[in-house]
Amino acid sequence: QVQLVESGGGLVQAGGSLRLSCAASGSVFSLKPMAWYRQLPGKQRELVATITSGGSTNYVDSIKGRFTISRDNAKNTVFLQMNSLKPEDTAVYYCNTAAFQKYNWGQGTQVTVSS
Repeated sequence: QVQLVESGGGLVQAGGSLRLSCAASGSVFSLKPMAWYRQLPGKQRELVATITSGGSTNYVDSIKGRFTISRDNAKNTVFLQMNSLKPEDTAVYYCNTAAFQKYNWGQGTQVTVSS
């Protein structure tokens, strides 16, 4: 079973940057489309960015131009570079496959953006 471990969150002022990492165990990682999700306080978890095994990316409108998803298949790692952060980006961020059948969710990493 694939295990996902997110890291890189923290407290940052509005306009700042953070880089999130997600380390995945398991040899099939490189074949899977991957994604970052976030759960805002009091809200359901939502998809924010996806990346295919070949590196094609998609983003929700609220983060376009500010966040960049990338992956290193050799290291079984997915990244989310977050720039120009806003207070409304405050959430717990998770990674998982973008496929319908999800892996077990990791613990996520908290991102807090102060105004």
